[in-house]
Formats: sequence, C-alpha cells, structure tokens
Amino acid sequence: MATCKITEFHQEQKKRMRSVQDAMDALNGKWKIAIISSICCYGKRRFSDILNDVEGVSNRMLSKELKELEINELITRTVLPTQPVTVEYQLTEHGNTLQTIITELSDWGVVHRKKIAGR
Repeated sequence: MATCKITEFHQEQKKRMRSVQDAMDALNGKWKIAIISSICCYGKRRFSDILNDVEGVSNRMLSKELKELEINELITRTVLPTQPVTVEYQLTEHGNTLQTIITELSDWGVVHRKKIAGR
C-alpha cells in the first residue's frame, strides 16, 4: 500500500514537471513575456507600440514572437480597415489567465532589482 502511494506521488510530480515544461515551451524566448506584459498593461496594442515597449527587440523578431503567441492562442491579431492598415494585438481569454503571472513577475522583479542593485 505504501509503495502505491509513493508511486502515485512520483507520477503526480512528473505530471507537474511536464506541465511546467509545457508552460515554458509556450512562453519560451527572450521576448514573449515582455510582449505579453506590454499587451497586459494596455489591453490592445499596435505593433509599433509593442516595438517601443520592448526594448531591444527587432521588427523581425517581434513579428516572429507575435505569430508564435497567436499560434499558442495567447493573443489575437486584428487588422483594422484603416489607411495605412493598422494591426492590433490583444490577449485571448486564455492569454488573460497570464495576467496574475505577469503581475507576480513584475512585483518580484521590483524586489529583486532593489536587492541586487539597491534601486
């Protein structure tokens, strides 16, 4: 009986670790969290707005990361009928579930910067 409980525990832990890896795979990349953060802060964001928010990202890389986030159903891309064409990005319902994680990361980042850099 005790061996069965230990086996169940190990299976549950492996399942949790796979879930973490799944999350990391969806959010993998230098820029994805920053892009999601930009959209979280403002709701809807245009490509150029995100480009300005995410320091150091190139047009090409931003485009690539946005496509991957769209494939993972974390954001939607809406083309507006303007001249010139405007594209807006916003979080999907599923993407909105990341709001808590982004807030926690932001709060942790503030504390970490103070601890490490004294600022």
